Amino acid sequence: MTLCVLPMTAFAKDKSYNPMFAPGAQNSISFHVGQSTGSGTLLKLIQPGLWEFSSQTIFMLQYSQPMEIFRLPSRMSINLATNQAYRSNDGMSFTTLGISWDVALLNWHGFYLGLGIGPYMRDERDECVESRLVFGEKFFIGKNVTDNWRIELFTLHFSNGNFTPKNDGFNYVGVAVNYSV
Repeated sequence: MTLCVLPMTAFAKDKSYNPMFAPGAQNSISFHVGQSTGSGTLLKLIQPGLWEFSSQTIFMLQYSQPMEIFRLPSRMSINLATNQAYRSNDGMSFTTLGISWDVALLNWHGFYLGLGIGPYMRDERDECVESRLVFGEKFFIGKNVTDNWRIELFTLHFSNGNFTPKNDGFNYVGVAVNYSV
């Protein structure tokens, strides 16, 4: 992965430009909503054929500030999320607080493609993941709608990295709306 990302820094735009933020913006707030694609492997992030939509919906509020990672435009975020399970998945609801780092790997005509990672602390254990500490991995594609507004499509995976025997993980696909100032 590192060998793929490092060459991209040679094509990074000037360091003051970050496609995830309005020009000169130092803050952004995002609202994410996503539908569960079932428990299971991290591969569900990038293989829609594995998706099994289940009765769980995630809502996430994210506050971000711009930064750089290896000269690539990035953001550091604090995230508050809640997974609302319904029907047969009632016992799967949880709330989590975490930090994440997202990097825009490609940027082209107002579109950007990126990935993110970060640790989260959940308020509950459940039958999919035994630990309260989980890691979130995200892939996203975004579009600058106006100077201050962005929209992103994302896939998100939470798991504990196999720290416990039970680690089926949580997977989501969704949309985020971002406003930056």
